[in-house]
Amino acid sequence: MIIDCHNHLGVDLFFYLNGYHPYAQDLPAMVTEGRHCGVDRWVVFPMVANLTFDVAAMRRKKLAPGGCEAVPYGFENERMLREIYELYPDLGRLTLPFVILDPAREPAAQLRKLRELYREFPFYGLKIQATMIESDVRALLGAGRGFLELAAELDLPFLIHSSVAPEDKWSQASDILDVAAATPHVRFCLAHSCRFDRACLDRVADLPNTWFDCSAHRIHCEGVTRGLGYVAPAERRLAADYRDPTAVLRTMADTYPTKLIWGSDTPFQSYVAKIDGTFVSLRSTYAAETACLHALPEKTRQAIAHDNLLALLRLKDERLLTRT
Repeated sequence: MIIDCHNHLGVDLFFYLNGYHPYAQDLPAMVTEGRHCGVDRWVVFPMVANLTFDVAAMRRKKLAPGGCEAVPYGFENERMLREIYELYPDLGRLTLPFVILDPAREPAAQLRKLRELYREFPFYGLKIQATMIESDVRALLGAGRGFLELAAELDLPFLIHSSVAPEDKWSQASDILDVAAATPHVRFCLAHSCRFDRACLDRVADLPNTWFDCSAHRIHCEGVTRGLGYVAPAERRLAADYRDPTAVLRTMADTYPTKLIWGSDTPFQSYVAKIDGTFVSLRSTYAAETACLHALPEKTRQAIAHDNLLALLRLKDERLLTRT
């Protein structure tokens, strides 16, 4: 069985209003395309921009309070869960939903809503993308500590967007690892291969409560070959042939055999936008992402697309994965 650990559902108004792509994905589209690519199950969570941000400001590429919702991700989490459990329960049975949260804004209100949702709809983890919403992930050790307590209480892991770009003040991989080290009773997965930063990947290997995923793998490899700034610089980068994404995936799987978890980041395996007058085109496909996985030996595929994810999730009932 192949499980994709990193997929977004819903609509991202910030991307849509500013002409960026992608900006949406629904459950039927994800399952239909994923099945064609040999994927059996999906971890899913909402898009990143939420309706607490003012829509007019989003059109100006600004994130400002004043939206039509008061609780960050309150609407988005419920909307996704109802799509999974009520609108398409036959397809929803193929997913493991995570809820998304803002680590710093309105934590008490978010926690109340998450507990309310958990009583009605099962979910299996907590997702954070702090960079885009400009919310410091280190708040988990301060104002947002209640989210760590919720994760411990419900035995849920975190999946957190990670960055190594110096200008990213909100979601540095090293900061996430500091949170994990300070919270050994909670499990964490750092997304995007820690941007290939060898020191961070080695620290993931050393910490018993951390894993990393390889979501949006091909465009991160492309970032290396094009010398772009969102991946680790050469002196800190895991040594691999980044001209060949399959070889990079194999290197990571061989180097970190119990820590790497495979995920695609659909629909964000691509990123296409015009930003400050510069056209950015980083394009991949679900088929291309899965081709890297299918090219690996069966034992390796089993480890990174199944076994390591189950170690992170620690499901109380693994029969969830045999539902049809």
